[in-house]
Amino acid sequence: MKILYFAWLRERLDRGEEEVSPPSDVKTVADLIGWLRAGDPVADLAMQRPEIIRAAIDAKIVPHSALIAGARIVALFPPMTGG
Repeated sequence: MKILYFAWLRERLDRGEEEVSPPSDVKTVADLIGWLRAGDPVADLAMQRPEIIRAAIDAKIVPHSALIAGARIVALFPPMTGG
């Protein structure tokens, strides 16, 4: 699965995307964020407030409880502001 990072997440992680293969116990977006943080001190620092990170699975915005099974792309991004 491909993870895309946007805005300050991309800047703090110094990467815009990565290919990952989460273990079978990583089932939701929340699990995925936790797994990414656990395996990378930079990601842990960048995502220290996971509750504010928004997510999209295959271009559809989803809650952290959304299942990631079968996802091709998961995008993670900070809250958006509008104008």
